[in-house]
Amino acid sequence: MTKDKTYDPFEGFKQLSEICEKQVNGLLYMLTDNKEFVRTANMGIEAHSRYMELLRKNQEILAGFLNIPTKKDVANAAKLVVQAEGKIDTLEEQIWALQDHSSALNNENFKIFQEMVSIVKQIKAEFHKTEQELAETKRLVKDLHEIREAIVEIRLMQVNLQELRKEVEEMKELQAKVDEADATGSQLLQLEVQGIKQGISQLSDIKKEISSLKTLVKKEKEKEKDIALTGAGTSK
Repeated sequence: MTKDKTYDPFEGFKQLSEICEKQVNGLLYMLTDNKEFVRTANMGIEAHSRYMELLRKNQEILAGFLNIPTKKDVANAAKLVVQAEGKIDTLEEQIWALQDHSSALNNENFKIFQEMVSIVKQIKAEFHKTEQELAETKRLVKDLHEIREAIVEIRLMQVNLQELRKEVEEMKELQAKVDEADATGSQLLQLEVQGIKQGISQLSDIKKEISSLKTLVKKEKEKEKDIALTGAGTSK
């Protein structure tokens, strides 16, 4: 069987373009080898660059009057957009990093919170235990204070008992002295009573003598009065 060959237009176009490229390259090589052409090309390039610079300035001036963005403005805007996109990408990366860091921090904060809760519970337990110990200590201090007061009272009672013993001994000594004094004092009292009785009898005798003297004086006065009366009668 014979193979039918199909026509490929792209293959022909490729061959034609290669031929044209070779011819153009040869022409350019020949032209660049000519000094006059190179000088003319340089002058043309310089003139074209000056013309393009002047055109650019005129475009910028006209765009400034008409408030129209130029290529430079568009390029600057594109540059700013690219920079903004880069910054946005950087911000997104930072935000993702912050999100990861915040999640890690949240986990750490949660762990710290759990530790704080456990510490607070432990502190509450210790505080409750301390309160109980403090109450027990206060009770012990109160008991010790009561014991001290009881000891002081006992010592005072001992001192009072010693003083009472001394007073009892002194009372016994005084009682003995009083008994001795009573034994001697009864005799003295008897003697004094006898002396008093004698004095009373003497006083009664003295009273009798005084009464007798009073009667005698009275009789003498009456006699003198009678004598005076009789003398007065005779003189008349």
